[in-house]
Amino acid sequence: MVERFALSRRRALLGAAGFAGAGVVAATAAGCSDDSPPATATAPRGTVPFHGAQQAGITTDAQDRLAFAAFDISAGVSRDQLRELLVGWTAAAARMTAGQAVADDAASPHSPPRDTGEAIGLTAGNLTITFGVGPSLFDGRFGLAGRKPAALADIPPLPGDNLDPLRSRGDLCVQACADDPQVAFHAVRNLRRLAQGAAVLRWFQLDFGRTSTTSDSQDTPRNLMGFKDGTNNVKREDTASLDKHVWVGADGGQAWMRGGTYVVTRRIRMLLESWDRDFLQDQENVFGRTKGSGAPLGAAEEFDPVPLTAKSAGGEPVIPADANIRLAAASTNDGATILRRGYSYTDGVNQETGQLDAGLFFIAFQRDPRTGFIPIQRRLAASDALNEYIVHTSSAVFAVPPGVRDPKDFWASSLFTV
Repeated sequence: MVERFALSRRRALLGAAGFAGAGVVAATAAGCSDDSPPATATAPRGTVPFHGAQQAGITTDAQDRLAFAAFDISAGVSRDQLRELLVGWTAAAARMTAGQAVADDAASPHSPPRDTGEAIGLTAGNLTITFGVGPSLFDGRFGLAGRKPAALADIPPLPGDNLDPLRSRGDLCVQACADDPQVAFHAVRNLRRLAQGAAVLRWFQLDFGRTSTTSDSQDTPRNLMGFKDGTNNVKREDTASLDKHVWVGADGGQAWMRGGTYVVTRRIRMLLESWDRDFLQDQENVFGRTKGSGAPLGAAEEFDPVPLTAKSAGGEPVIPADANIRLAAASTNDGATILRRGYSYTDGVNQETGQLDAGLFFIAFQRDPRTGFIPIQRRLAASDALNEYIVHTSSAVFAVPPGVRDPKDFWASSLFTV
């Protein structure tokens, strides 16, 4: 991807230095166990362990804030340089999730600081940083084409899509979740800085409120339409469902992805002005839930079973045929199940319409998008009553490798194993 802004010679040199410095950061973190706690250590309060069998930020209790970025590798970068970038990124991520600066800053007053500094004095805020690779990384530039998983393919065109290519796809992705928006922003900003000379930011999404729950200990949040969202989401306590629907198993086609997962992101703009003029009964029929309690129509409590077969006195389904809850249910999609981890966003005003540019940044983890997100979304796109009030404006899919084992490991390390 061509960078949108030309860099001055001085900034270009600084960028190259920043990329070269990634190796220094990596050496510091990988060679000294004091920098990052081992996987078996108890994490300090307000931190989430970085090392482990799976990456944090997937089944971790969903935090309140999100910063999500996609990157493209710069022209001319070699396979070894790509590997070095990931080594440096991993070391920096391990430090930031532990509440530390990217590096112990002993730089000269006449050199740029190695950490941007806006998180100084803040706690780690339960920061998690999750990394993934996109289909385009396997296009032949780095000799990785033979290691592309069959499940890692661009999401096909779907009915009703109005996608912005500048907000879609990417070679790499970084998801930073935290309870403090400045902590999440700081994480992505510093990884971008380390990438100068090696990768450019393709798109960036900053969100302000979770719309899913990933644990039984969390209350169900509401989306910007005022409805509880993610009531029936897979929870981290349900390890059997996670193994079946989220984690790539031993039968995964590519060994480097076993124990990992796949993430699909969709930026979904909500036409809130139209929605706000609709009657309450119509709104509830669209979702198939009552707006106040979140209970399925025809039920009393939020977590009651969804009565998909119940009929009214007149013989009509209590939950309409085109209700979102019906069309998205696993029981009506041959068991297709995904782990949702979305966030509400706002990007000001749409200049063409004068209406709010706000909605849902949808994030879903699954074992295989071909049997998870895609069949579910095809069904929703065809007949979901909610389509009258939403527009999908971006789309991306990434392979999320298994976790970083210890301070000597790095993101997607097995991808580079000969």
